[in-house]
Amino acid sequence: MNYIISGKNIDVTEGLRDAVYDKLGRLEKYFNEDTKVQVTFSVEKDRQKIEVTIPMKGHIIRAEQVSDDMYVSIDMVVEIIERQVTRYKKKLVDQKQDVQYFKSDFLEEEDAADDEVKIYRSKRFAVKPMYPEDACVQMELLGHNFYVFRNAETDEVNVVYKRKGNTYGLIEPEF
Repeated sequence: MNYIISGKNIDVTEGLRDAVYDKLGRLEKYFNEDTKVQVTFSVEKDRQKIEVTIPMKGHIIRAEQVSDDMYVSIDMVVEIIERQVTRYKKKLVDQKQDVQYFKSDFLEEEDAADDEVKIYRSKRFAVKPMYPEDACVQMELLGHNFYVFRNAETDEVNVVYKRKGNTYGLIEPEF
């Protein structure tokens, strides 16, 4: 794999580079040699952040992790990417899509049964007409990260969700 390592507000030391090669090197069993891996380190106050992006045709595998220690962040981001890769592999094999970025022996491995998506609980509720601002208030009152409602202005089902930095987003599906 080809690593592109950069830093924002941090000098990338040899120790960090070695940790990237060592820890992310575990991912080489999944990808071909010519796969590019973009690694960005950043520091904001006491937050040590690593972002790893692996662009592929029609899809991007990306993970970011923040902690007090950059080396811990590296370990955690590798685990996240491994989970994403196994999920993506299953999707590719199921749909018989282009698999040029992965090694053939990785694609031929049998998947563990625990990678299957299982729904353990479902809920039914009335979708009440309200304005997006009211839906945000209701979401906060319930302590949820998202809230489904019928938009009183458009009479369509929408979703409001909480974003990083205590901001809100609105999803308006198109049919």
